[in-house]
Amino acid sequence: MSWPYPQGGLGGNPNLPPGERLRVLLVEDDEGDAFLVGELLAETNSGIDLLVATSLSEARRRMAGVDCVLLDLGLPDAQGLDGLRQVLEMSGSAAVCVLTGRSDEHLGIVAVAEGAQDYLVKGQVDGVLLTRALRYAVERKRADENARRLREVELRQAESARLERGLLPQPLMSTDKIAVHTFYRPGRHAALIGGDFFDVVQTRPDQVDLIVGDVCGHGVDEAALGVELRVAWRALILAGVPDDEVLPALEQVLMSERRLQEIFATVATVRLDLDANRGTVRLAGHPPPVLLAGGKVAPVPAPGGLLLGVRPRRPVAFDLEFDTEDWSLLMYTDGLIEGRVGEGDERLDVPGLTRLLQEPDSRHVALPALPAWLVGRAEQLNGGPFADDVAMLLVTRGGGR
Repeated sequence: MSWPYPQGGLGGNPNLPPGERLRVLLVEDDEGDAFLVGELLAETNSGIDLLVATSLSEARRRMAGVDCVLLDLGLPDAQGLDGLRQVLEMSGSAAVCVLTGRSDEHLGIVAVAEGAQDYLVKGQVDGVLLTRALRYAVERKRADENARRLREVELRQAESARLERGLLPQPLMSTDKIAVHTFYRPGRHAALIGGDFFDVVQTRPDQVDLIVGDVCGHGVDEAALGVELRVAWRALILAGVPDDEVLPALEQVLMSERRLQEIFATVATVRLDLDANRGTVRLAGHPPPVLLAGGKVAPVPAPGGLLLGVRPRRPVAFDLEFDTEDWSLLMYTDGLIEGRVGEGDERLDVPGLTRLLQEPDSRHVALPALPAWLVGRAEQLNGGPFADDVAMLLVTRGGGR
């Protein structure tokens, strides 16, 4: 049942701003005690809307929109702390205060230890004390919830920072024949890190291996899988696994570690032979690198290959010959090219990225700053930040273009 009270209950003082009113559910099977609570609130013009439930099952049905639950510990369908635990489980963000008798005041102390915000002893509170206790309980609950959310955010940020360090390591490289410039920008998915990753490993004075990859999805699970793939790739390269066997082995790791069969990854790898000034490109469903050399810009015409984790198949190697000692090779994840161009459905895609790199202004941008410049231009065309993460590796030799 629900009872209207002239001032403090449902339909109370209409001049009070709605934001200052509290909605309190009294769970009490004694009609006299319930009437007394309503009268105490009415006397103080408390700005509290009171609902009354005579059992725990009725309270469960009326819990929606409640700011505070005022709970009697002796109910027909729940006694003592068992009833409190059930109310705490169903109350969500609502505060919980318990009502005790004089003879079992110790239960109130135990109730607070169990998670209640406060306890009141029947017959020892007036309207002012009751109103103050209910409002303080709500504020304490809100403060606790805010502190919990803040802690969750801090933990998430710390976890993302650890995962980011795993996804985006420092290049393991000592040669000065090439330079590597890295870039990472998270998407706008609530600042959640995704599964984009890259790595650079030099195994011989004349050999450098590079990888850029993207695990589908966003969140901790995808980022953790991206870290596993990057670490596995580095281990395979350092172990001297034949080039043709690296991506099949990486696919085995993906298929054994992913939480859902629908999860896949795209990967682009390049093995550079610095003495011969050439490279070998392998793509597994990933957009091709873009080559800047001799004043020209063009995507590397390597076969696209299949996504990792869909149908195991060895990617086809593509031999890339550099015609000059001055070149740059841009590797990136698809977040860079999936932005829109204008108001329609057209995407930037690889041809659009090539056109951006051909703009006269791009030739005046220093190579280390080129990835950030590209993102800025692409976001201008997109009309705002990208939805997806962007990771880039820019490898340069000599003058770079």
